[in-house]
Amino acid sequence: MTAEPGLVGTLGHLARLRPLLAEIGDAKRVRVASAPGSLAEQAFARAWGRLTGGEDAATVAYSETAAAVARARLAGIDGTVLRAAGLDDAEVRTVLRRGFDEVSGPLDAALRERLRDALPTTLPEPEPPALAGQLNRQPRAGATAPGMARVIVEPPESHGDHCLTVAVYGVLVAPVVGADPVVPFLVGLAHHLHNVVLPDAGFAGEVLLGDALPRVIGALEEAQLAALPAPLAQRLRSVLALRADAGGPEAQAFHAADVLDRVLQVHHHACAAAFTAEQALDDLELVHAGPVQAFHLDVLAAAGL
Repeated sequence: MTAEPGLVGTLGHLARLRPLLAEIGDAKRVRVASAPGSLAEQAFARAWGRLTGGEDAATVAYSETAAAVARARLAGIDGTVLRAAGLDDAEVRTVLRRGFDEVSGPLDAALRERLRDALPTTLPEPEPPALAGQLNRQPRAGATAPGMARVIVEPPESHGDHCLTVAVYGVLVAPVVGADPVVPFLVGLAHHLHNVVLPDAGFAGEVLLGDALPRVIGALEEAQLAALPAPLAQRLRSVLALRADAGGPEAQAFHAADVLDRVLQVHHHACAAAFTAEQALDDLELVHAGPVQAFHLDVLAAAGL
């Protein structure tokens, strides 16, 4: 597999972004006690609620992406949690920016500053449209191929997980290809609207649908768009047309984000399957330095661990 000649100059930028993208993708697998679903699913529903509530798309794109970058290390620790612990607004902002700054070095400098300024200390809690809940409950098929048995990996990600992650990746990759970051964010959020109704059978299932595939996807997608506020639906119809090819910068940013998320998801499952106790103990220092470390190590030695 070789890169297209036009992408050769961008490969170094994407390679530098990859570790951050992988960490952001882990929000698919992080949960908190205060709300159902993964952190990515929560953000997916919130972003849709903000858009259907009439909030400006750029404001949603930049603030949700900034929050996703900060979540890479802070996980579920957000402004609500920090205020409940007694921190004031200035202290909350300091903690969130500290998390953002720790991982944001690989980002385009101008985008990094814009995201840092947009980092929200309080995230809204709008009522999301029904489609967001459906996509958060709809599992993705994973890797499938025509004529071959499905490879089952547990747990499967949801379409909400995938779409939110692609939307965020689209913003972060946009400067690499000279794209407006808001457009790939919107395409990422909306590119699986047909799966609100259509269960995911992967590429193998799409091949079996044959000539009916475009009609099935088109009808189901339009049914979801028609239920949205008219201005938002029209904007989404316009940007979703960019899926047809990778000719322009915004289309390239979306397709890059989509394929990166799909392949990083496979890498996650491969790494999880190969993870060893030695990695936790040695590489990650599970028994970390502290006043009781020596005692902990003696306990493990005595237990044969």
